[in-house]
Amino acid sequence: MRRDTFLKSLAALAAAGAMPSVAWANGNLKMMIPANPGGGWDSTGRALGKALQDAGAASSVTFENKGGAAGAIGLAQFYNASKGDPNALMVMGAVMLGGIITGKPPVSVTQLTPIARLTTEYNVFVLPADSPFKSMKDVVDQLKKDPGSVKWGGGSRGSTEHIAAAQIAQAVGVQASKINYVPFRGGGEATAAILGGNVTVGGSGYSEFQQYIESGKMRAIAVTSAQRLPGINIPTLKEQGINVEIGNWRGVFGAAGISAAQRDALTALVVRATKSPSWTESLTKNNWTAALLTGKSFDEFVDRDFSSLRATMVRAGMV
Repeated sequence: MRRDTFLKSLAALAAAGAMPSVAWANGNLKMMIPANPGGGWDSTGRALGKALQDAGAASSVTFENKGGAAGAIGLAQFYNASKGDPNALMVMGAVMLGGIITGKPPVSVTQLTPIARLTTEYNVFVLPADSPFKSMKDVVDQLKKDPGSVKWGGGSRGSTEHIAAAQIAQAVGVQASKINYVPFRGGGEATAAILGGNVTVGGSGYSEFQQYIESGKMRAIAVTSAQRLPGINIPTLKEQGINVEIGNWRGVFGAAGISAAQRDALTALVVRATKSPSWTESLTKNNWTAALLTGKSFDEFVDRDFSSLRATMVRAGMV
């Protein structure tokens, strides 16, 4: 988009009340993705970046990946490097909250500026194609015999797939503290471990495993939703007699120290992006459920989720 056209679109938005007149410094946004390439945060951040540009809400979006410690490393870098910067966004979600609860890093997401919840995605559990196990029942039977022999692979400690694995153990009568969970810094690492047979069963969002499931390299054995995902024939845990349901939400935060007006402006840009055809296409392609939430409602949601996750993790013996 030409710069003069871009600036005219901003003026029109401001005049229509779609964003405050004290918008961000320029149309060049920076996106921190606190995970390695190939995972859910990475795909969410890049899909949002594309939607921001396609919707005319940003002239450019640059990305930085910084994985490790459930996002805590990227979180700390974002906090220290972006204070007061109204052009900065960081992808985050339930996984980061879980990592903060278990890891207790020096910087918490509560020190940043909440912008929006974007999506909810349910976890899918998969086996490598050549696994001797063929179903979740096979995995559970082995789990009951020898909990440590079943290696669960997924996101970092405290991730939704980690919590789901602990809840599955509890639901079938195995102590959650006995599960053998192998955390990975990003979806790419977890995928390689599953395909290489280095873990028994892997868990993540469907979008991360989709190409491998469709190509036959992975066998999907369960999804953590209440009902089967639309158009995807994967049985839920509940219909297999395991009373577990858990979702993984993702969103974005702004930098620490930005003003209320700057927060409103940044929120307006993100909301505009979620109304674009590009974002709708990403939702469909990745089987994400739209879950937009902003402002005070998002603030309160994050507080509630922190409390709920902490209680669940304490009950599961993870904290």
